[in-house]
Amino acid sequence: MDKNAKTVVKLVGVVAVMGSLAYASVPFYDWFCRVTGFGGVTQEADAGSDVILDRTIKVKFDASKDRDMMWDFKPQQLDVEIRIGETGLAFYEAYNPTNRPIAGQASYNVAPYEAGGFFSKIDCFCFTEQVLMPGERVSMPVTFFVDPEIIEDRDAKYVKEITLSYTFYEIDLPEEIAALTLEGQAVESEIRETSNEG
Repeated sequence: MDKNAKTVVKLVGVVAVMGSLAYASVPFYDWFCRVTGFGGVTQEADAGSDVILDRTIKVKFDASKDRDMMWDFKPQQLDVEIRIGETGLAFYEAYNPTNRPIAGQASYNVAPYEAGGFFSKIDCFCFTEQVLMPGERVSMPVTFFVDPEIIEDRDAKYVKEITLSYTFYEIDLPEEIAALTLEGQAVESEIRETSNEG
């Protein structure tokens, strides 16, 4: 193999390795954030903490939405004060003021970021997609606790207040609801045409 061919093979190899690393970086970064709480990513737990401390912490609730999301979305309480390790319960409210069904998914994080590794959600509306029919209003719960290990962490032990933030954005309707919506629109159109003819 001549010099030029070797150079081309090496360059193709470098490009392939770089492409593979770029492809793997997104899931790896997501995994890293979930495990460490980096960037305010919260943890998930199957049950509450076995240890409840006498020390309290304030949890504040924040809600926003993507600019294209038509829902109204807000926390039903501004904050709660709970003991570290105690299971807390909060509610968010969503309302669809439009005349069409809308599906939404919530992204979330906590601030300050160093608290992310110690804020655990047991159950949350953010774990699944939500569908609101026209005019529907729902109350959506989130069950959580702050891990007692927070008081041992070099940075997080000074945290006195955690803000849990959600942002809702619109997603495609599930197929069965989208099909029903199209069917309903076809029936409405047919009724209009019939009434116009008469």
